[in-house]
Amino acid sequence: MAHEHENISPDTPLEYQSSIGRLNIFGFWIFLGAEIALFATIFATYFTIYSFTVGGHGHGANAGGWPLPSELFELGNTLVMTIVLLISSFTCGLAIHEMRKRNVKAMVVWLVITLLFGLSFLYLEINEFIHLVHEGAALGTNAYWSSFYFLTGTHGLHVSLGILWMTLIIFQVIKRGLTPDTAKKVFIASLYWHFLDFVWIFVYTGVYLLGMV
Repeated sequence: MAHEHENISPDTPLEYQSSIGRLNIFGFWIFLGAEIALFATIFATYFTIYSFTVGGHGHGANAGGWPLPSELFELGNTLVMTIVLLISSFTCGLAIHEMRKRNVKAMVVWLVITLLFGLSFLYLEINEFIHLVHEGAALGTNAYWSSFYFLTGTHGLHVSLGILWMTLIIFQVIKRGLTPDTAKKVFIASLYWHFLDFVWIFVYTGVYLLGMV
């Protein structure tokens, strides 16, 4: 398929040096658009439920005895979770930088560091869920906490899938080397990871910071 590499500038990033790579990357941007629509729907559901249970009529609804988010959310813990995920986005960017330099070892090292930060984020989130359940805020406590777990859990599931996906890609790079195909996969995985960090910023500000008011 030598025709795929015709008229390609030497300065063109490796992941864009094949037509299938360019198409896959473009297709993934479309996929991310669908993911944005998914999270937008979940956020809309969460804020609607929040307005009826916590905001406005919240204190009246709390007469049932369920704990309010302002009573349970811990700024320190969620701030650490946010910092960990943002650092992972930075290390992921460093991995792409090394990939563009064709430095495979450094790229793999930064990807592994990214995965370690991702696992740390999941560990902190699971511990938070355990703490909330212990304090009486479980999935079935009421509509608010159900929507909270659905939103944060959906994001956490996406992070888990991102970790698994990136792990498989690392093994592919180690086995096959850095080619236009493997470079495309690394780049797409990095786009996915940055997207998850972007979504988390909205979770942190819209769920945790607002919930602490």
